Amino acid sequence: MSLNVLIVDDSAVMRKMITKTINLCGLDVSDYYEAGDGKEGLEKLDAHLVDLLFIDINMPVMDGMEMLSEVRKRECSQDLPVLIVSTESNEGRIEEIGRQGAAFIHKPFTPEVLREKIMGIIQNRTIS
Repeated sequence: MSLNVLIVDDSAVMRKMITKTINLCGLDVSDYYEAGDGKEGLEKLDAHLVDLLFIDINMPVMDGMEMLSEVRKRECSQDLPVLIVSTESNEGRIEEIGRQGAAFIHKPFTPEVLREKIMGIIQNRTIS
């Protein structure tokens, strides 16, 4: 299964690092799309078919929590697999991410941990 991936992070370096890590995982990716904030991410989501969405929490214009909320409000993306990638350590916020049906992974991460998270999301289409 070939994936279209959208990576939303205000750091271009982090977006490239996530892309490189996904490539190291050996996943079959057709296209990568990138956005620097949640607003731009929603625009990319509207313009492209996306199979997997990565979102950072702390971004300008629209942060990751706002973007996740908007993604879940839209019928076309309610069930979209989402992985929040952040340095966030607030347990309440991490629990809220889970309640909104997204997985969470701490930065920094290893390719193995990222692959495990991605495969779990894709295979189950639900987040545990």
